[in-house]
Amino acid sequence: MLIVQKYGGTSVGTLERIDLVAKRIAKRKDEGNSLVVVVSAMSGVTNKLIDYAEYFSKNPSSRELDMLLSAGERVTSSLLAIALKELGYKAVAFSGRQAGLKTDSFHTKAKIELIDPTSINEALKEDKIVVIAGFQGVDKNGDVTTLGRGGSDLSAVAIAGAIKADLCEIYTDVDGVYTTDPRIESRARKLDKITYDEMLELASLGAKVLQNRSVELAKKLNINLVTRSSFNENNGTLITGEKKMEGAIISGIALDRNQARVTIRNVDDKPGVAAKIFKILSTQETNVDMIIQNIGTDGVANIGFTVPENELNQTLKALSNLDDSFSVESDSNIVKVSVVGIGMKSHSGIAALAFETLAKNGINIQMISTSEIRISIIVEAKYGELAVRILHEAYELYK
Repeated sequence: MLIVQKYGGTSVGTLERIDLVAKRIAKRKDEGNSLVVVVSAMSGVTNKLIDYAEYFSKNPSSRELDMLLSAGERVTSSLLAIALKELGYKAVAFSGRQAGLKTDSFHTKAKIELIDPTSINEALKEDKIVVIAGFQGVDKNGDVTTLGRGGSDLSAVAIAGAIKADLCEIYTDVDGVYTTDPRIESRARKLDKITYDEMLELASLGAKVLQNRSVELAKKLNINLVTRSSFNENNGTLITGEKKMEGAIISGIALDRNQARVTIRNVDDKPGVAAKIFKILSTQETNVDMIIQNIGTDGVANIGFTVPENELNQTLKALSNLDDSFSVESDSNIVKVSVVGIGMKSHSGIAALAFETLAKNGINIQMISTSEIRISIIVEAKYGELAVRILHEAYELYK
């Protein structure tokens, strides 16, 4: 098989761990597989490089920052290739540019435009293990770019598509995708299989196993993903487009603590006003999520919506230019609890069970949003973990 593997920062966090990863790769090679390995920077290195830059400037040039930050992944790829050669295997380390990753010119958050896999394919023909620095590429001007958060996962999936790999394995410090965070609910169960759509919902709702951009790309390219731990030999979780034969209705419960609610009061209840408000936010690239409008009296209404808590200040700043008659309030003492499952499409009563379970435990629901396979509920922050546990119990996800 032709396999792309990706190892995250924790998996390659020390020289000893890089050595263990090299031995794991060697074992897969001995099984007759062709391997392309994408690596992140060693744990903590990227943050240290940012600290170095901020010593000289609190607002460093994004172009120069990309040059600096991309070095972390190149260090890891070089060390891993050296380790593999020492074990007796043919290996070659590539930067993003050498691997043929072409991006746009949006430094620190570039998007992959195409991949020229010529160098990778030539190395594979020579029976080499190809080790690629993730998180980076090159733009049309020849400048180094980085892909932003989750960039190494994205690199791995894109490369898997370009070389028509049979499988893309994402190695992290957890065994796979669980029904919920095991640190919150000890009876959380690892899922053997999950659909792209379910994983997309969980990734966007706070599950940190995979970044949603990489799952979106895997779905688009129809690439089978497996997420598993680099610290043991346990089977991971397969993420695929194939439908389950007769699986669980609900796949998981997610908790997102990075939430804040904004309420705008005394909004004129007439066409175009809400559009004006959200146009202002869109120009700031604010990620507005749940929206609710309450019709008031005397021709005015209240509009409430949620944003990531780390975007609250920029949101309030953008709204400060609104009409003085508007009153803007915010609350960051909230969390979002979400129930996700492909089975919602064909089963009724899922939402009712969630609402009933929360009510029995005295948890007030502040906002609700739904999709075909998701129910998201805003509750007071102190009830977040309790909500996860009781919903996990209610849907019997421990079985």
